[in-house]
Amino acid sequence: MPIDTGTAEVEADPDHAARMTLLVNGVPSSFLDLDDPGFLAFEYMQQMDAVSELLPAGGVRALHLGAAGCALARRWDAERPGSRQLGVDVDARLLELVRRWFDLPRSPRLRLRADDAGHAVTTLADASFDVVVRDVFAGDTTPAHLVGPGFAREVARVLRPGGLYLANCVDRPPLVTARRELATLAAAFAGPAGSPDHDTVAAGRLAAVTEPAIFKGRRYGNVVLAAVRPSGDGLPVPDLTLPALARALRSLPVPAQVLAGDELAGFVRGFAPFEDEDPFEDEDPAEGDTPAGDPVHGRADDPADGDREGAPQTAG
Repeated sequence: MPIDTGTAEVEADPDHAARMTLLVNGVPSSFLDLDDPGFLAFEYMQQMDAVSELLPAGGVRALHLGAAGCALARRWDAERPGSRQLGVDVDARLLELVRRWFDLPRSPRLRLRADDAGHAVTTLADASFDVVVRDVFAGDTTPAHLVGPGFAREVARVLRPGGLYLANCVDRPPLVTARRELATLAAAFAGPAGSPDHDTVAAGRLAAVTEPAIFKGRRYGNVVLAAVRPSGDGLPVPDLTLPALARALRSLPVPAQVLAGDELAGFVRGFAPFEDEDPFEDEDPAEGDTPAGDPVHGRADDPADGDREGAPQTAG
């Protein structure tokens, strides 16, 4: 089907009648099981979901910048009753189609808006979300205006104290993009100077998650970046260094590893943060480092409710 940014296609799983892949411009954007709203197929989404378990039990207020078929939003709606979620995507027609094709929660449980992700965040109220997910791509690259410190500060602003930011970063060895994004988030999510919250890494509020082979530089793939807004008043916030999180990630169908604390400090040492409006540079894979399967990103949006906001993908 034609959409505003190209084409959208739904491909059935020949082995499971209720399972299907949404492709945007030929790239897998979402995988859904219409009989099981809690099902997640993409490994990076499973990793994001595992990190989100650090948030208090119960419903969440979630913002999805790039949701496509809204697989993660469907899971949180099913697993966290009472959640209120907003999906944003640049493609209004795509949002109309996913509403028609898939059994998505209705408003106010899940609202969809067509808008640029960077602009959408600026329109939202302070401290209005428990979790923000960025899953936005142009080809296999996150748009430059969504990796700089200005955007990161806007995300921190709309998060409630102790709120969680989860970003899907597709990168290749030696993971320069992921390291620079982490350095950017370390500064943007820092607490007041002189406070125990000032050092984002030492406070356990910044982490990177992916498969061990990707951390070791063996292949191209998705790296989940996680950052927590400080509470500002000394109250406890999600701790990304907890052994329980590392165990949960190792227990996934495809085991994942988390870098936080001292390990993360070593991982980002010497890498400069991105700057606003700087071109986002991404090197071509070296010979022999071509992707072992497409990585994943995400999308979402839908003008069904009269309010507008938006985002895209590459393997997610």
